[in-house]
Amino acid sequence: MNRLLLPLFVLISFISCQEDSDLIAIENEMYPAVQTTFGTTIDLDNLANYANQSIPTYIVNDNTNGNSITNEVATLGRVLFYDKNLSSNNTISCASCHQQQNAFSDTAIASQGVNGTTGRHSMRLINTRFAAETKFFWDERALNLETQTTMPIKDHGEMGFSGTNGDLPFSGLITKLSAIDYYRELFDFAYGSSEITENKIQIALAQFIRSIQSFDSKYDAGRVLATNEGQPFSNFTPQENQGKNLFLAAPTFNANGSRIGGGLGCAGCHRAPEFDISPGSLNNGIIGTIGGAGIDIGNTRAPSLRDLVKVDGTPNGPMMHTGEITTLQAAIGHYGTITIAPGNTNLDPRLRRNGFGQQLNLTAVEVNAVVAFLRTLSGTDVYTNAKWSNPFN
Repeated sequence: MNRLLLPLFVLISFISCQEDSDLIAIENEMYPAVQTTFGTTIDLDNLANYANQSIPTYIVNDNTNGNSITNEVATLGRVLFYDKNLSSNNTISCASCHQQQNAFSDTAIASQGVNGTTGRHSMRLINTRFAAETKFFWDERALNLETQTTMPIKDHGEMGFSGTNGDLPFSGLITKLSAIDYYRELFDFAYGSSEITENKIQIALAQFIRSIQSFDSKYDAGRVLATNEGQPFSNFTPQENQGKNLFLAAPTFNANGSRIGGGLGCAGCHRAPEFDISPGSLNNGIIGTIGGAGIDIGNTRAPSLRDLVKVDGTPNGPMMHTGEITTLQAAIGHYGTITIAPGNTNLDPRLRRNGFGQQLNLTAVEVNAVVAFLRTLSGTDVYTNAKWSNPFN
């Protein structure tokens, strides 16, 4: 560069940088309550990456349905997810039952609500965006994730804005949040308007929940190197590859529903590589209830099998809607011997043969191999990544 022009270039650059700095300062000044409340945990000028996360090419399901993730709206969703103001007595948030350190589930069988405990175990919220089954809750009563997000808030037992039993209606929550400075600012930042509505809350919570993804597992490291699921993964041990084969391959049965060969058929309901439940699945043979009163045959959904346990094998809480199964061995054992209980008119046909519940005749070697494979589905980032953590801390 010409030496005579250098001072002018430096001056222009300085002025440009100063203008950028002033703009940033103005941006921060626009939302003082956010800065006061959250400090450095939320930086509106440097948002966490929710919108453009890396997704493996072999993941094909996506139930976004027009509610595409943006960093601004997902940031609002994060605050809503962790805010106890969403409960009637300021004691419960979504995160109370869906804890990051436990793959967004709960180690308790039934989670604590504002007026008692939940009727079913809290489902893990891992890779919900990539589920082929678009309905939510164990019994699929929510048609989509957006609808699901505010249903616990409207539940008398869970978060207490039910409009029944002396509860305020959901409009009471809208009034409550509208009086909080940081929500007026965050809704304006996310939507261009400080008006708070149920639809905006649903969109924001759904975006944050869909952003929670786990693709840094040993399975993913092996899958990216393989041409298909059935090929042995080069980074797997022989036991893990055996477990994968057993998981993927269909079993063969005799007339009495007893397995005589093949694999275990787990992928018939929990399809790889998402490992979520296949749409149209029916009851899995567990019809009990938390507390033991009556039967509950309407549970046909399940969370992804990813991050059932942490990498070290520690369970992320009990399994099934009743929380009655606490180990991978016990979960596999359940499917090994299916008993058609009286009153269970909703058992999935893939779990019965000629009127008999399936008998997989599992060996200890097979069980241990499938356990080893299931452990490869767990990553590490989802437990510690700050963008999914509590912004109030």
